[in-house]
Amino acid sequence: MKVRCHFFILILGTIVFQVFGISSCWSESSSKSYHFDEKGISREVLDNYLERSITMACFLTPHLPEGSRTNPYHEDDKRMLKELGAKFIGRAIYRWGGEDQLGTDEFGANARKIIQEFHAFDSDIVFQACLFEIVTRQVEKVAVPDWVFEGYDLPVEKRDFSYEKMLNEKGVFVDHWSRDSSVPDITRQESQLWFYYMAGAYMDMGCEAFHLGQVELIGMNDPERKAWAGLIGKIRELGKKKARRHWVILDAHVPHGGMLLKGKSLIDFNSFPLRIKDVPEKKMGGKLEVNYLDSIYKRSLGCETPSGWSCEHLPYLVEFDNFGRSKSPGVANEGSHFAWGWDEISWFSLLPEEERNGWLEYAYDWLKKTDPVGHLQMPGNRIITCPNETEGRYRANRKSDQCPIGYSQEATIKKLWNP
Repeated sequence: MKVRCHFFILILGTIVFQVFGISSCWSESSSKSYHFDEKGISREVLDNYLERSITMACFLTPHLPEGSRTNPYHEDDKRMLKELGAKFIGRAIYRWGGEDQLGTDEFGANARKIIQEFHAFDSDIVFQACLFEIVTRQVEKVAVPDWVFEGYDLPVEKRDFSYEKMLNEKGVFVDHWSRDSSVPDITRQESQLWFYYMAGAYMDMGCEAFHLGQVELIGMNDPERKAWAGLIGKIRELGKKKARRHWVILDAHVPHGGMLLKGKSLIDFNSFPLRIKDVPEKKMGGKLEVNYLDSIYKRSLGCETPSGWSCEHLPYLVEFDNFGRSKSPGVANEGSHFAWGWDEISWFSLLPEEERNGWLEYAYDWLKKTDPVGHLQMPGNRIITCPNETEGRYRANRKSDQCPIGYSQEATIKKLWNP
């Protein structure tokens, strides 16, 4: 009788998943381990997450900052992620300026609601927040919570964050982005309090991973990474209290192959842009190449990881980065960080659909053959800066009535994740 019941349940489950179109991706990923806890994350589990990583910029904030518009394609974004079986949702929430939003109840409540919906669907999914290399005067509209002072053993006081106290005292990278928009100096205690606050606020929403941005810029005055080590230690301590699995997964853009202190990595994995090399013989042609500019391929440093295991090369992600356009968009330049004058995701979006799908397959296969410790973070949703009719964003969603501005890489991603 028990055998028949189990067989019936199995058949019923298969039918349900096939009806909703998520059978193959769900069954494939469910056979792998995604367990981690306060003791850390194993190499196997980390690789499993990175292998199903996708960029979904601002996915947890479907309402625009001014609150006047909503994202009409958000439900289709949800559908895509669930059908793909995505496990690591990159850049899901962040502030690039507009930091005062962090202090609002609505900002956190929206994100928390979406995360809870996804964890009811799949409790293993990890959402990544970003702690970027920018502060603006908007931080002065955010009150410093008591728990932030307490985390640093400081007297609790009623005050807002101070923009000026986060800046490099010699003016390095002050107004770097624009007037009153600077790179915070990690050696300033106020900067550390701000990063600690952001991490804790995002943990309260349900995020379990944090991208630390361009750590060399923020660490302009911290060549030995002592200030970074102190802050990261505080964030990990906070994670043991606030994070849902009592461990936080940290990464950063590392131009020199890692973020090490005395042979130990401060972060769980490395990240970097793809660094696409122009192929002038083919219009809009691009390829990947070891040792091209500052690319990370075969350069991820060996270390002891925060979880205690050691490796010859730390696992890493490469992503389609966005950073604007050059002065000569559409022109090949083999020595430029731009791909044909565009940032990487804008260049990708300008390719015809068939070429986008083909290039995604090429990049995925090239990485597997060239440097297996690397993982390609799939492009799901990201800002583009090229001429477009897609509201300034690339979306991998299949083009449909629910998402007429989709670029239709969804099927290719699904095929690569489920060979």
